[in-house]
Amino acid sequence: MAEPDGADARLRPNMPQLSLHVPEPRFRPGDPVDFAEVDIPAAGAARRPDTADAPGGFTELAYTLVRVLDDAGNAVGPWDPKLSPDRLRAILRHMVLLRAFDERMFRAQRQGKTSFYMKALGEEAVAVAAAHALDYEDMCFPSYRQQGLLIARDWSLVDMMNQIYSNTADRLQGKQLPIMYSAKAAGFFSISGNLTTQYPQAVGWAMASAARGDTRIAAVWCGEGSTAEGDFHSACTFAAVYRAPVIMNIVNNQWAISSFSGFAGAESTTFAARGVGYGIAALRVDGNDALAVYAATEWAAERARTNAGPTLIEHFTYRAEGHSTSDDPGQYRSAGEPTAWPLGDPVARLKQHLIAIGEWDQERHAAQDRELAEQVKAAQKEAEKNGILGHGLHQPLDSLFDGVFEEMPWHLREQQAQMMAEEEASGRPWARK
Repeated sequence: MAEPDGADARLRPNMPQLSLHVPEPRFRPGDPVDFAEVDIPAAGAARRPDTADAPGGFTELAYTLVRVLDDAGNAVGPWDPKLSPDRLRAILRHMVLLRAFDERMFRAQRQGKTSFYMKALGEEAVAVAAAHALDYEDMCFPSYRQQGLLIARDWSLVDMMNQIYSNTADRLQGKQLPIMYSAKAAGFFSISGNLTTQYPQAVGWAMASAARGDTRIAAVWCGEGSTAEGDFHSACTFAAVYRAPVIMNIVNNQWAISSFSGFAGAESTTFAARGVGYGIAALRVDGNDALAVYAATEWAAERARTNAGPTLIEHFTYRAEGHSTSDDPGQYRSAGEPTAWPLGDPVARLKQHLIAIGEWDQERHAAQDRELAEQVKAAQKEAEKNGILGHGLHQPLDSLFDGVFEEMPWHLREQQAQMMAEEEASGRPWARK
C-alpha cells in the first residue's frame, strides 16, 4: 500500500536506499593505463552469415568483434575479403594521405591560417576502407571526422583546403565551419555541426532511391555519443520499417568531446546492440582493421542492394588526438591511452599485412610517406594563393543571400540590392561588381 504523502524513507528501515549511478571512465589524467578489461576476440573467430539471412539469426555479431588481421599481420577467417595487392596498397596510400593532410592542416590552424580543424588520427580505416567497399555513386552522409571518404574518392585536396581556409575559391562561400565539406559530385553530403541530423537524411535518401527503383545505396556515420540523440532513433525506426538500403555506421572512438562513451550507454551493452532492438542487422567491427571494415561494409552493401534491408555497424576504434583543435584531452583522460589502445594503429596494421604477404616493404613505405607529404604541401601552397581565413573576409558581403533559396524571393533580392548600393557608396570593396 502506498505511504501517505510526505512519509519519511527512514520509516522503512527494511528497504535499501536508492542511489544514482554516474558513469566514470576507467582512467583519469595521470593514471596508469591498462586495457585488460577490453575483450578482444581472436581474429577470424566471428562467423560470416549469408547476406540474405534474417537479422535475428546472427545477433551475437553485435556483441563480439569482426576481425580479419591477426597479431602477425595475416588475414584470417571467413570475413577475409581477399583483396588484391593493388587494392590493399590503394587503401594504405589513402590512409597515409589522410594522415599527412590532417597533420598539415592541424599545423595551419596552429599558425592562425584557419580557425578550426579536426584530425582523424587512429580512425583512418573507418572512412577510407569503407569508401573502397562502396560504389562511387553511393551517397555518403558523413559526420565531421570522415574526410577520408573524400580522399579515398580522389577529391581535390586543394578544394578541401579552400573550404578550410574559407578563401576566394571556397565553393561554399565561407558559409560552413572549416572541415564541414560538401561535394555532391563525390557523393559526399554536406556535413552538419548539429549531431546526427544526417541519420534521418540518409535513411530518407535511401528510401527515395528504393522508391525510384534506383541501384544506389546510402551510408551514414555518427559518433557513439550521438546515438543518444533522438534523430538516431527516428532514423532506425524508419530504416527498419521500410527496409531502407542504408548502412548506418557508429564510430565508437571511446570519447565524445570531453565525456567518455559510458555516458552514451557503453557500460550497459555495445552500440551495435542498438540495431538488434530495431530488428536491424548489426555488426561490431574492429575499426582499426582496414580489412574488417572493408569486409563488413561490402557485406552490408550487398544486403542493401538485394533488398535485404539496412545494416548497423559499430566501428570499435580510438580517437588518438583531441576532439578538435579547441579541445585538450589531457584535461580529462590519461596521456597513456592512445599508445596503450589494444587494437593498435590502422596504418601500421595494414602496412604489416602487406609486408607479410611480400607486397610491401619499409623502404617503399618511407618513400610513400615523403611523396604524400610533398603532395599535401604543394596543395597547401596552391590553396593559399586564394587566401587564408586569418587574413579576413574573402567573400562579398552580399553573397550571404546566395544559396538560401533555389530562386531568390523578391524581398531578398531587394535587400541584396540595397546592401550592394550601400557598399558601393561607402567605398568598401565587398560589393560585387
